[in-house]
Amino acid sequence: MKLIWELFLVFLKVGTFTFGGGFAMLPLIQNEVVKEKNWISEEEMIDCLALSQSLPGMIAINTAIYIGYKKKGLAGSLAASLGAILPAFVSILIILLFLSSIEDNQYVNGAFEGIKAASVALIAVAAYKLGRQAIKGKFGIFITAISFILIILAGINAIWAIVFGGLAGLTYYLYRRKKGKMV
Repeated sequence: MKLIWELFLVFLKVGTFTFGGGFAMLPLIQNEVVKEKNWISEEEMIDCLALSQSLPGMIAINTAIYIGYKKKGLAGSLAASLGAILPAFVSILIILLFLSSIEDNQYVNGAFEGIKAASVALIAVAAYKLGRQAIKGKFGIFITAISFILIILAGINAIWAIVFGGLAGLTYYLYRRKKGKMV
């Protein structure tokens, strides 16, 4: 029961102190579950994020479910996801109650401008850290660059970039295996 409560509190903390959505939560989740609690390794975190991003739904909630389940089964996944969701749910309720009185407030608008900018920085940090851990060698850099170009410049859907990366990785693996460079 103690671990279930810990899962809830860790993800409640992450959900409470993170603005900007799931990607902005990733550095805090990584810090809490990998460095502070040592619940999973860096490599497992990369796998967790890859799986969480490829599934439908929000990446932070998928990550909470994965880590909670890994640590304490279904009860752990429920506790972690509830902890991650609860702060946003309460915030939305409060905002809805007071929206008409704050929507034109210049101080509130100014605060949200700063929060949005800080959220972009959190997302950039998460991308940088994940990139350093996930991109291995020249082939990984090549796939990253091509995917980035396809998404940003060619405007293709990110799903097709993921499909392209998977197929390219499989082809590269099979080629290297055929050449005897990999067992």
